[in-house]
Order: sequence, then structure tokens, then C-alpha cells
Amino acid sequence: MNTKNTVGIIELASIHKGFEVQDVLLKTVNIKKILARTICSGKYLIIIRGEHADVEEGLEAARRTGGFAIVDALAINNVDERVFSALAGSTIIETPEADGLLIIETFSVATAIKAADYALKESEISILRIHAAMAIGGKGFMVITGNIDSLKSSVVPAVEFLKEEGMLAGFSLITQPHPDILRELL
Repeated sequence: MNTKNTVGIIELASIHKGFEVQDVLLKTVNIKKILARTICSGKYLIIIRGEHADVEEGLEAARRTGGFAIVDALAINNVDERVFSALAGSTIIETPEADGLLIIETFSVATAIKAADYALKESEISILRIHAAMAIGGKGFMVITGNIDSLKSSVVPAVEFLKEEGMLAGFSLITQPHPDILRELL
């Protein structure tokens, strides 16, 4: 079992501060960098993974170093392992067919990741992708497949969380999606 299942997400309103924060994290904290890049609207996004205490230490270092530029810095504990594959774009599916397709769109990357984790823990579904902010105005979205009943039950905790946070941009549940739609999303 991998015990490094806490994710830290740091969004900054400044690109130069983003590079500075990334440098501090890599030099001082025992974490793994999952992603660090510029995103839409002139922001910078960093996603890290590690033990809970190390990620929390990293978030504190990010807040100190990033100062005014920090938009959000949060940790998500006990993340489902499939979230990491979906973030990395390395999800493998055997066939591009599905009984149903659930797409949830959020106003932030951090909430997209947390909502995906809620959905995955609710029922037997497969996550194909978590899209993090690139070329979509800083928003996030996830693509989940499975049978319709599983998708209906998994959408409930994800959407409730997003509504509570004020971060739900919308969602669609598509029954028996056309294979072209699935190919486009892979």
C-alpha cells in the first residue's frame, strides 16, 4: 500500500512566484512533483504528492514563499490511487465503449480533483481523465465511465461537495455515448 496518498494543490496568481514556490518545495520538502506549469489567465499551478505531514509542510512553505500570489493551497488526504493516473493522463481502458459517461466541470482544479476522489470512493466506476486548467480558463473537469446506476450514485457526493464550495460549473450524464465522443475524451 502506498502511504504517500496526500495531494497538495497550490494555485498562484503570479508566474514568477510559481517558479519560486516550486523551487522551494523541491529543495526543502520530501514530496513528489506531479505537475507544475503555467495555466490560463496568467496563473501557475503546482500539484504535489507525499505523506500527509510532508504535503502540509509543503503547503506552509508555499504560503510563506508565495505570499500575495497564493490563490489557493490545500491538501486532499487519502486520495484514491486512480486519481493520480487520471491526472497524469495515463489511464488505460480496454475498449472505447461505455454504458454511460459522466463529465463534471468545476471552476477550479483543486475542487475537480477532490470531487473526482469523492466520486471514485462512492461506487465502481472508471475515471478516464482529470483535465487541469490548460486551455479552459483555469477550470477543471473530469471524465468518468461505468454503468448508469454507478454513475448516478457517484455523481451525488461529487456534486454536493462542489455545490457546497460554490465551484460546480455543471455536469452531464450521457447514456451509451457515441464511440467518437469517447475517443475525443481519451
